[in-house]
Amino acid sequence: MELLSILSQIIIAISIVIVWVFRFDNIVVEFKQYGLSDLTRNSVGAIKIALSTLLVTGIWYPEPVTFAALFMAFLMVCAQAAHFKVKNPWSKHVPSFVLLLLSLFVAAVHSGILS
Repeated sequence: MELLSILSQIIIAISIVIVWVFRFDNIVVEFKQYGLSDLTRNSVGAIKIALSTLLVTGIWYPEPVTFAALFMAFLMVCAQAAHFKVKNPWSKHVPSFVLLLLSLFVAAVHSGILS
């Protein structure tokens, strides 16, 4: 399970960096569609990148992983809510749903629920 958790941590972190750095133009459009402010968008992005950093750091120092994974899961639930609010097609829900599941898996492994 530990190896799967590490792989999940890396997948989450890389996904966040790709979306929030290299595909930022899409994020700008989506947050406008959701009716959220630039401050909210930038705060969410900074928090997600910080949490991703904690998840990667957690490969060597596992203490922050459960917190980072649970907070990331919370943000992915918020993303799901935003997609539902604007009635996006299901295909738009998939990436944040997968990251939600991965985040919950990582939290479960690091908290001892799954071993």
